[in-house]
Amino acid sequence: MNCSKFKIAMKSDFHQGLRGVFAMVAGIVFLLMASCGESTAPSSKLKESKTPVSEVKIPEFNADSAYGFVKKQLDFGPRVPMTANHDECALWLENTLKRFTSTVIVQDFKARIYDGRILDGKNIIASFNPQSKNRVFLSAHWDSRPFADHDPDPANKNKPIAGANDGASGTGVLLEIARQMSRQSPNIGVDIILFDLEDFGPPEDKQTNQGADTWGLGSQYWSKNPHVFGYAARYGILLDMVGASDAKFPMEAFSMHYAPDVVKKVWDVAKSLGYNDYFVYENGGYITDDHYFINLLAQIPTIDIIHLNANSVNGTFYDHWHTTRDDLSQIDPATLKVVGQTVMTVIFRE
Repeated sequence: MNCSKFKIAMKSDFHQGLRGVFAMVAGIVFLLMASCGESTAPSSKLKESKTPVSEVKIPEFNADSAYGFVKKQLDFGPRVPMTANHDECALWLENTLKRFTSTVIVQDFKARIYDGRILDGKNIIASFNPQSKNRVFLSAHWDSRPFADHDPDPANKNKPIAGANDGASGTGVLLEIARQMSRQSPNIGVDIILFDLEDFGPPEDKQTNQGADTWGLGSQYWSKNPHVFGYAARYGILLDMVGASDAKFPMEAFSMHYAPDVVKKVWDVAKSLGYNDYFVYENGGYITDDHYFINLLAQIPTIDIIHLNANSVNGTFYDHWHTTRDDLSQIDPATLKVVGQTVMTVIFRE
């Protein structure tokens, strides 16, 4: 090894090291000076550049308006398929939704009922932000039961019911949500689907040999033949019997099986709004409702907000289910408000 070359290299490294130290010290001094006195301006500008996140504005659900929509349906009389009352109400529903959105489809279909007869049905679908691929749907059935087979008076068992809570309440809530969305558009696409022929299952004395698929005929048809080819939604919410006083909505079991995250989302929103006396964190039974067929056939995670009461006279639903007493006197605007505000808050927070 050549010693002279080694000394030259050491000297050179020493000088370069000093220059590095001086540069570092100078940098520290500069930073200390910049942090004093008026030199705080750059950090102030940085703070000012942060844009505060504003909260989403949620429309106020109008319970009186929803109540009016329920009453209007009942004014037509029982909405039994293949009757004049049914046809007149269908036209009113279509025209009412057209006031709120230009995208309304009436899906005419035929379905075979429990006794072999083939009936005509109408699913009525209204779309908001139809161009959006980020979609959810809200649904209810609008037809009413053709016989009051659970009425305590035997003379009433073959009479059609008004279906105020069982059908009209969910439809009334959705019409009010549609009215609100026409005034303030949500950030996502929303489809409102009113199913027909939901409640034409066999009467109580003929149900022993009947399958579950004799119910929910409109939702079964739509699940196999959606109104838009290749229709997709992130999830769906079904409303059924959502208007009675002091209603309780436990977590229905098929909903928990197919869409537990959606159940939690909705129940947590209800709790945040102070509605946990209605939306209870309790297990409900398995209910074969429209959502069952949607989950099974369309494979869209769908939940059912439904009034269940194990202590009722029928052991499952509210006391006047499938009786002639299911009339307007059973509808409480306060319950319509709870359900409508909860569902609308979920939608506008998406």
